[in-house]
Amino acid sequence: MAERPLDLHGRPLGVLRLSLTARCNLACPYCCPDTEDPPGLLTLPERLVLVEAAVGLGAHTLRLTGGEPLLHRGLEELIAALQPLRRREPDDPRGALKEIALTSNGLLLSAERARRLKAAGLDRITLSLDGTDGASVARMAGLGNADAGAAVLEKVLAAIGHARAAGFDPARGQLKLNAVITRDGNAEQLLPLAALAREQGLELRLIEFMDVGNRNGWDPEKVLPAAEMLSRIGAVWPLEPLGRADHGTASRWRYHDRTAADNGAHLAVVASITAPFCGDCNRLRITADGVAYTCLFAGSGTDLRPWLRPRPDPAALEQALRVLWRARRDRWSEERATVDTRAQAGSPRHAEMAYLGG
Repeated sequence: MAERPLDLHGRPLGVLRLSLTARCNLACPYCCPDTEDPPGLLTLPERLVLVEAAVGLGAHTLRLTGGEPLLHRGLEELIAALQPLRRREPDDPRGALKEIALTSNGLLLSAERARRLKAAGLDRITLSLDGTDGASVARMAGLGNADAGAAVLEKVLAAIGHARAAGFDPARGQLKLNAVITRDGNAEQLLPLAALAREQGLELRLIEFMDVGNRNGWDPEKVLPAAEMLSRIGAVWPLEPLGRADHGTASRWRYHDRTAADNGAHLAVVASITAPFCGDCNRLRITADGVAYTCLFAGSGTDLRPWLRPRPDPAALEQALRVLWRARRDRWSEERATVDTRAQAGSPRHAEMAYLGG
């Protein structure tokens, strides 16, 4: 087995988050997506070489992101082309890809698209929904009115059904629901969202409002702490902690009134602000135009295109990623508590969330 590099905090590479586009068909204010893609987007062959290089360094999970990845017309082709990496033996010295996941707002997830994604080899889908009525969805999605929000809600609920029908089983963790919660935006939606996820048999992942990027108006006063979210929901449906998996982002909880047969309907919280998990973070992010970031909160990245163009050099690319990972020291969420980043002149500038893929 080839050597798997560790960063300066002893953390291995395990998850590659690959953005396919910076564009989105919503305008969520906590994300502030771009309206156009940057120039020089990666091609299919370039993305394949990148994924294989990351797998060679230990990445076992690929998450496809955006912007909105369903806007990428070559999505199914990319997933299908990655399947040879899935078929490698576990002890293959080149590494093996165990899982391919997708994060989407679901607006373009028709029944046919869900079937095509499943057939191509996609393992898991996480859909995003920040409210359960037209007004709250419109507010959190950057839409003009409640009618527009209601239309989005209808499409996301339909997408849940399409994904389930295509074979993405919530009880096996193959279909989940994300919700970003802000104190002044949709805190009143906590219980309705939990009720919806329970009804649908989905794991609901509640995400604290994060200071990613520079244009989302982040303020610590707008953060609803995960502990408060759990307290509000637990007061209605008592919860039992299940813990956080090694290298995972979410701490998970089980509802006391649910049986083992309902194990899709868990609750999870991603507490990047109030309970950072930098200590075992194993994620590498690559943007749609080929820039590698070793932290969601990083201000700059490493352009990988010199090793991809005019033609890919797989060995040199893998070595560049190896050097990058070994030099990694990021732990911004842990450092945030000691740095007043909004008050100090010259405070860090973070790359935008839509550019990094969250």
